[in-house]
Amino acid sequence: MTKEEIIIAYGSNASMMTKALLKRIDIEKLLPDKQATIALKPNLVVAVTADSGATTHPEIVVAIIEHLQGLGYKNLSIVESAWVGDSTKEGFRVNGYNQISKHYKVPLVDVKDDEYVKKTVDGITMEVSRTILETDFLISLPVLKGHCQTAMTCALKNMKGVLSDRSKRLFHTLGLNRPIAALNKVRAADLVIVDSLNGDLDFEEGGNPVETNRMFACRDSVLCDSFGASLMGFETKDIPYIELAQQLGVGSADLSQAVMVQLNEPSDELPSRPSGRATYLGRFTEPDSACSACYGNLIHALKRLDEVNRLKDVKQQICIGQGYKGKSDPSKVGVGICTRGLGKSLPGCPPKAIDMIRFIKELE
Repeated sequence: MTKEEIIIAYGSNASMMTKALLKRIDIEKLLPDKQATIALKPNLVVAVTADSGATTHPEIVVAIIEHLQGLGYKNLSIVESAWVGDSTKEGFRVNGYNQISKHYKVPLVDVKDDEYVKKTVDGITMEVSRTILETDFLISLPVLKGHCQTAMTCALKNMKGVLSDRSKRLFHTLGLNRPIAALNKVRAADLVIVDSLNGDLDFEEGGNPVETNRMFACRDSVLCDSFGASLMGFETKDIPYIELAQQLGVGSADLSQAVMVQLNEPSDELPSRPSGRATYLGRFTEPDSACSACYGNLIHALKRLDEVNRLKDVKQQICIGQGYKGKSDPSKVGVGICTRGLGKSLPGCPPKAIDMIRFIKELE
């Protein structure tokens, strides 16, 4: 796998999707040797389960452990810390990591209990987990989801879990964007496998999960977040830490140079009934057998339009889904290749949320 590649898998079986990604990545070529220490860094910001849209599906962690141990790699660990005021150990317990650790003989490292090493980048001094700094290979397993302060969180911000609580507080005092970029200059993930199955619409604690049934892998955390931003309907400039990390040489945000590798077509499985804020946004849609990836992107696009008070300009419902295949109706508009017979249609399978936003704005 090259640093320019973004490998995408669709479906609802996190374990099978992870194994398919690992097979295509050919991870053995990225690892130094069988004695290498390998750290898995999930997102367990709060002690809630993955169906909330806040935390990494543990099936992903299990699939990676099984794959690596099957290849002969034994020096694995799971490393994480919850945000300030919450318990990492409770997050491990709620999500079944204690059983995972015992069954696979993989230790759990609570960064809150770890030793720290002080590092300074761009004038920002931070306390970073010694375990993370000394590991030979770091696999980050972020959830692509909304965030109340930085708009979104994915690979770059997931690294905040390797800090001491004191440094986490400092990051918030400094406004998050510069510190997040600086942290990734100290230590960025060697491989990122993104849980984009049902990330929360706009809040890191979960509560408004949006089913997209997608996972993707990258070696460049900056490119990863640039792609993730586009899936959620953001321009790269909307997420300042992406550009700041690029300026520090962490990676490239240029999606035009990315090599997209799609392992399969989006699943035919229909999304579950939306809840919370997604229910309101769904009123602007006219779905007919829409797959999760496409419909989830549309919900993210509508959320971005709502944030700038542009939903009032959406005069007709946006058609979406396989039920529109072969249908011709010049009076309707739709997104996705299945709606190409309608009066106006945005191609793609699925189109990204950022492209949906541009399309909907042009309808006004």
